Amino acid sequence: MLDRSGSAVGIVFRSRVYRSSFLALLIAGIGMSAATPQLTLFLVRELHTPLPVAGLYYVTNLAAPVAGYLVGRLSDRTPERLLWFRICALVGTVGWLAMAAANTVWLPFVISAIALSVSGGSMAQLFAACRDELSRHPTKADNRVVATVRMAFVIGWMVGPVAGSWFGGQFGLRALLVATATCVFAQLIPLGRLRVERYDDVTLLPRSTGRRQIDHMMPLLVFTAICVLAMTGDTIKFGYLPIYMADQLHVSDTMRGAVIGIQPLLELLLLPLVARLADRFGGLKVMTAGAALGLAGNLAYATSTSVAALFVGQALTAGLWACVGALGVSIAQHLYPEGVGTASGIFLSSIPVSSAIGGAIGGLGVAAIGLPHVFFLPAALTTLSTIAFAVLSRRRQPGEQAT
Repeated sequence: MLDRSGSAVGIVFRSRVYRSSFLALLIAGIGMSAATPQLTLFLVRELHTPLPVAGLYYVTNLAAPVAGYLVGRLSDRTPERLLWFRICALVGTVGWLAMAAANTVWLPFVISAIALSVSGGSMAQLFAACRDELSRHPTKADNRVVATVRMAFVIGWMVGPVAGSWFGGQFGLRALLVATATCVFAQLIPLGRLRVERYDDVTLLPRSTGRRQIDHMMPLLVFTAICVLAMTGDTIKFGYLPIYMADQLHVSDTMRGAVIGIQPLLELLLLPLVARLADRFGGLKVMTAGAALGLAGNLAYATSTSVAALFVGQALTAGLWACVGALGVSIAQHLYPEGVGTASGIFLSSIPVSSAIGGAIGGLGVAAIGLPHVFFLPAALTTLSTIAFAVLSRRRQPGEQAT
C-alpha cells in the first residue's frame, strides 16, 4: 500500500489514469448538463411536441439499466477496460448529432432509449478503469481519490446549465445539441491512446453462472434499488420547486436561481469530507447518514413557507448527493468485486431510473396533494431507503464494509 494518503488531489494529479478521467468527466459533464435541461424545450419548440408527450421523454431513462448491465458485462470480459468507454462515447456522439437533426416527434425517444442509454455507460467504464488502477496500485485514500475524480462531473454540472442556456439562446437549440455531441466526443481526447488493463483479483472465486451469479449480484442490486428510492426527490425538486417559488412564494428570478444553484456548490464542497468520513467509518454507514439528510431535506421542502426553509432543504439534500457522488460507485464495486464494470454500469443507471420514477411520482403527486406537500412522497421513499441502508450496513461484516 502506498503511504501517500495526505493528498488525494496529489494522487490524481500524478496519475495519468485519474488525471485523464477527471478531465474527461469535466468535459462530458459540461456537455450533458448543457443539453439535458433544454430537451423538453427542444421537443416542444423545434418538433412541436405536445407538452404532456414531451414530459414522457424521461421515461426512456428506464432503458439505462439494461444498457449499463450489457456494457458492463462486455467490459468485464474485455482485457482493455477503456475500449468500451471509447465505444460508448462514439455511440453518444452519433446519438446527439442524430438528435440535433431529428424532425419527427418519435425519433428523440428512440435515440434516447438506444444510443444515449449506451452513451451513459462511458462514465461507468471510467470509474471501472479507476478501480482497476486502485486495485493495482492501492492507496490509503481510495475513497478520496474516487471522490476527487467524481468532482469533475459535479463541476461540469455547475457550469453546463448556465452555458447551455446562453448558447441555446444565442445559436439555437439544435446548435446546442451539436455542441453537446462535440463535448461527448471531446471526452476521448484527455485519454488519448491510454490503455488500462482489466484487473483480475486471483483471490476471488471464479465467475459463476446462472442462479449463483444472481446470488452474488444480489447485494449490488439491493444497494442500487435503495439508491433509487433515495434519489427520486431530485426530479420532483427540479420540476416543481421553481414553480412553487414563483407562483406561491413569489420569489424573484435571482433568488430562485440562488436556491437551485446552492445545492451543487455545497455538494462539491462536501465530497472530500464525505470520502474522509467513509475512510474512517465505512461507506455504508455514511450512506445511511446521507439518506437521513435527504429525508430531512424533503421534509424541509414539504413544510416550507419561506425561502429560508428551501435553502435549508437544499443544504440537507446536498449531503445526500455528496454521499451518492463520492461513495455510490465505490460501494457498488466492492459489493460485486468480480465485475467492477458491471457494478459501475448498474449503479450509475440508478440515477436516470430515479429520474424517470421521480417524474411519474411528481406528476401524480402534484395533481393529488399539490405543492409543496408533494415532497412528502419522496420523504416517505427516503425514509425507506434510510432504514434499508441501515439494515444493509449491519448485515455486512466489519471486514466487508465498503470503504
